[in-house]
Amino acid sequence: MTGDLFGVAASVEPQAPRLTQWSPTDWSTQPDWRPVLDAFWRSAQGVSLASFVQSRLDAGVVVYPKHPLWALQLTPLSQVKVVILGQDPYHGPHQAQGLSFSVAPGVKIPPSLRNIFKELQRDLGQAAPPHGSLEAWAKRGVLLLNTSLTVEDGQPASHAKRGWEQLTDALLAEVARTAPACVYMLWGAHAQAKVEIVERETASQSPGFVGLRDGAAQKRAALVLKANHPSPLSALRPPQPFIGCGHFSQAAAWLAQHNLDLDWNL
Repeated sequence: MTGDLFGVAASVEPQAPRLTQWSPTDWSTQPDWRPVLDAFWRSAQGVSLASFVQSRLDAGVVVYPKHPLWALQLTPLSQVKVVILGQDPYHGPHQAQGLSFSVAPGVKIPPSLRNIFKELQRDLGQAAPPHGSLEAWAKRGVLLLNTSLTVEDGQPASHAKRGWEQLTDALLAEVARTAPACVYMLWGAHAQAKVEIVERETASQSPGFVGLRDGAAQKRAALVLKANHPSPLSALRPPQPFIGCGHFSQAAAWLAQHNLDLDWNL
């Protein structure tokens, strides 16, 4: 608390959660992600990324989010049904959670997320939630993965092309190799550049490959859905407007055909 000239206490906004040190062993994740993570941390790219991020922290730069791997804590590899791929974390105070497009309750809903909620309402008739947290989706099997997992305050894409992309490509490939059935929602050119990974890894086993989900045998399958990014700059533009894309209902119907369900309610 601080006092003003009239002796009235004024509140001070609490410090935004941030990354304080490079310490992957402290970033809890579900155990089935660890083989991919451990291999990356040992790689030359992983060592280079660690050095870069720690050097920025040592320089006093504010880096978000506090837990870069939170998506991998909320969503086990074995339970992934849908992947929604973002670009990098939000770069404003209190925004980045470690989940693509999501913000904590009480944080102003960003424009892209507002458009996601508009399409959810248009497509499934669901009322827009009063908050911007997508944590419930993550706990139900929606992997909310950004391609870069840290960012500097006020500097979008500041940690892009520093090594995170190699890790997140490997995570995406592992989903495609192991998920018996998964929907990939690729919004915008950046996300759609990952189509080759999904298609290659989904087809990497023989056509007769059978995986297991909740004890039920299923052949591996993938549904790739493409649309413009939900940003206000592109959500209504051709050739694939985000508003009107129908991805949520398409995903629900396709998952049902593969004996899976997903509740999109928030």
